[in-house]
Amino acid sequence: MSSIRSQRYEGSIEIIIADGGSTDATLEIAERFDCIVVDNPLKTGEAGKAAGLAASSGDLIALVDSDNILPEDTWLTRMTSPFSDPAIVASEPLEYTYRQRDPLLTRYCALLGMNDPLVYFIGNYDRMSLLSGKWTGLNVVAEDRGDYLDVKLSPGAVPTMGANGFVIRREMLELLDIGGYLFDIDVVSRLVSKGYDHYAKVKTGIVHLYGRGLGTFARKQLRRVRDYSYYSSRGMRSYGWSTQQRRGIMKFVLYCVLIIPLLAQSVRGYMRKPDLAWALHAPACWITLAVYGWGFLEARVSPREQHRDGWKQ
Repeated sequence: MSSIRSQRYEGSIEIIIADGGSTDATLEIAERFDCIVVDNPLKTGEAGKAAGLAASSGDLIALVDSDNILPEDTWLTRMTSPFSDPAIVASEPLEYTYRQRDPLLTRYCALLGMNDPLVYFIGNYDRMSLLSGKWTGLNVVAEDRGDYLDVKLSPGAVPTMGANGFVIRREMLELLDIGGYLFDIDVVSRLVSKGYDHYAKVKTGIVHLYGRGLGTFARKQLRRVRDYSYYSSRGMRSYGWSTQQRRGIMKFVLYCVLIIPLLAQSVRGYMRKPDLAWALHAPACWITLAVYGWGFLEARVSPREQHRDGWKQ
């Protein structure tokens, strides 16, 4: 919260917190920082974002998650600057900010450039990865505008943009009739399908405190696959899966079975940025394979939403 209030931004900032029944000091902190608090009885991030949007009044909406920290006091100014171009629909940081003092899992995700190693193989990641040296593995057109990349997306190549520091024009969200759930990666794919295809990847980062260890990672992966299956079965999800992505899944499974290719990726990452966090790469991939495999079988029987009662990082 302090990283938001410390922004040197010329315009007004309206901070809205969607509270899903917190039992910690969230409400006290919100009052201290003069925030607007709205209820999120469904306790999911997607429902919370929709509730926050409904209570907001600004022309630009910044989706900053509870585990995000803005790394610089000019962050908001830089993230909103591309909107001087009327063609820009939304902006997003180019990378996850790496900090040596962060927990091992958080450092691994920052170095990999994503929170799910499967998307590295699929190629639809949306932050700079030290393994590939690119911010996405998809074939997208990007023009360097100095402080940001003007990215033109097409319906067949949409990265998983939309969360962790995503800033978007309010009018674009109103076109989609969000309702009670704002599924972040679906927003961009839906807008691109309507012809709104220019996005800014700003040359800055954002801290994403993803967690401390593999136990947290496994729980979050299970939540991810359960939620996607549950809402997809109800026709509420729209992010598509292409032939290229299915080939990536097959490659991911093969690498997990052979093991050696995963270890080779870990070594390559370590050579580019020495950090013991790279040791999590192979275990994270195996956990992802096991959890997603279980989630797929579970969904075939009875898709169910991950309960949030007692949920912790």
